[in-house]
Amino acid sequence: MEALLALPIIRSLLPQGRKEIHLGDRFFYLSLKTFAVVIICSLVALVYLLWSIAAPAFANYGFHFFTVSTWNPVTEKFGTLAFIYGTVVSSVLALILAAPISIAVALFLNEVAHRHIGTLLGFMVEMLAAIPSVVYGIWGVFWLAPWMRSVVQPFLKGNFGWLPLFDGPPYGVGMLTAGIIMAIMITPTISSISREVFRTIPSTIREGALALGATKWEMLKLAILDSSRSGIFGACVLGLGRAFGETMAVTMVIGNRPQISASLFAPAQTMASIIANEYAEASSDMHRSALAAVGLSLFLVSLLINGGARLILWRSERAFRSRV
Repeated sequence: MEALLALPIIRSLLPQGRKEIHLGDRFFYLSLKTFAVVIICSLVALVYLLWSIAAPAFANYGFHFFTVSTWNPVTEKFGTLAFIYGTVVSSVLALILAAPISIAVALFLNEVAHRHIGTLLGFMVEMLAAIPSVVYGIWGVFWLAPWMRSVVQPFLKGNFGWLPLFDGPPYGVGMLTAGIIMAIMITPTISSISREVFRTIPSTIREGALALGATKWEMLKLAILDSSRSGIFGACVLGLGRAFGETMAVTMVIGNRPQISASLFAPAQTMASIIANEYAEASSDMHRSALAAVGLSLFLVSLLINGGARLILWRSERAFRSRV
């Protein structure tokens, strides 16, 4: 009897409950949509602001702004070729140093180490990304640069000094030191993304390779690495984008000299470091405009790199799901 009396009450409450759930879902959807629109509008506003400040420099120097290496605020002659060279070389050097180590770390944590050990070590690797950039810079100035000057660079010059890459006096600071700092900083990015890519591979593929007689290394190579090429490439490109925009640590150890040199020992300067060094002390409107033009160029290049990496990762995941 109580159940029969309760049934109409429950039915009378159902429409109201559904209406409340519907309104809550709609409010949540509109909130997320509003936040997404605000982020996009903020990005567009940022680009517009940079363009409005950088327009005089682009109008005055044209395409020569990217092909000339002279940077002289006194005579208002600005060219970013040396900064582009320093940014590209230091970032590529960091990627060359970090990619093999990051992939090896991801393989060890995912496929070799015990689950608890892998979780602990993975947390420690990811903690590298939480260290502020200026802390890396201080460590680089007071420990890494003296060690490079007294140990590493003399060794490289003594054994490989016939190569242009290792020619010149050992300053300690320079392109090689900046590349090592950035390699440490982008290792967590490449490693964490590679681990996520490896986790998408079903365990049946691993078991199948081992059942066919493959060794542990052959299984890792055939079932894991070969199946994850696109994902690993996307992770490396994301790490490259991270290195492109690095500022404080690079500014403190690269030497800050706008020159193009084949030697990795020589001081150099990046697009991010020139902005950090000179924007607060810019003495003329054209100087500020040139620095804003450097920032806009760096922003667009980083946006293209990260967008391309995301597209590669998305296509890799989609293709893998279609095969599975």
